[in-house]
Amino acid sequence: MKIELDVHTHTIASGHAFSTLQEMAQAAAGKGLKVLGITEHSPGIPGTCHPIYFRNLHVVPRRMYGLELLLGAEINILDGQGNLDLDEDYMKMLDIRIAGIHSLCYKHGTIDENTHGMVQAIRNPFIHIISHPGDGTAALHFEPMVVAAKEHHTLLEINNSSLKPTRNKPDARENNLTILRLCKKYEVPVILGSDAHISFDIARYDNLYELLQLTGFPEELIMNRDVKSFKEYLHL
Repeated sequence: MKIELDVHTHTIASGHAFSTLQEMAQAAAGKGLKVLGITEHSPGIPGTCHPIYFRNLHVVPRRMYGLELLLGAEINILDGQGNLDLDEDYMKMLDIRIAGIHSLCYKHGTIDENTHGMVQAIRNPFIHIISHPGDGTAALHFEPMVVAAKEHHTLLEINNSSLKPTRNKPDARENNLTILRLCKKYEVPVILGSDAHISFDIARYDNLYELLQLTGFPEELIMNRDVKSFKEYLHL
């Protein structure tokens, strides 16, 4: 399967990553990508950039080394109401907006409350992608999420980093298999995410190919393979 884009990556601006923006762009170009998304963590993650960072993204060229950059944020879902930790005024300045649950800043609820918050984030018109919904950080019902994702043209991410043994996410494999099976059933596109925090991991999906094969997941529902389809689906 050809890969034309990776839109969930981080630079040193996120506080716990190890490559600069230009290093990431150069590495992505070297791997033959057409689009690279750089989505720094929003304020709920310790050590990340101040919101003024997002206000100043206009100074960064959107083409480097022959590829297109989409600059945005991975925004934290805070609770079962789907509240986010980045103001709409800042979100309007971003090319791409991802939302996800991170244990460092999430108020855990029941499985129903967690699912409600996730569905609210999926319905949020600012949000394009939900990051690592299957990593097990919060207990979730996946079927209502998939149905909502189809209705609102929000992509659910299948996250490569979550399946690394060093991440210690014991539920991630089965959860992601469940999400893939449901997305196949409802014909809902997904996005593969490297969640790269260093340039070497850009477009690295090695932990995911087995899951795609086990579920017989259709290539046409994988948005990484074609920039045009990706942009049309998200109205970018």
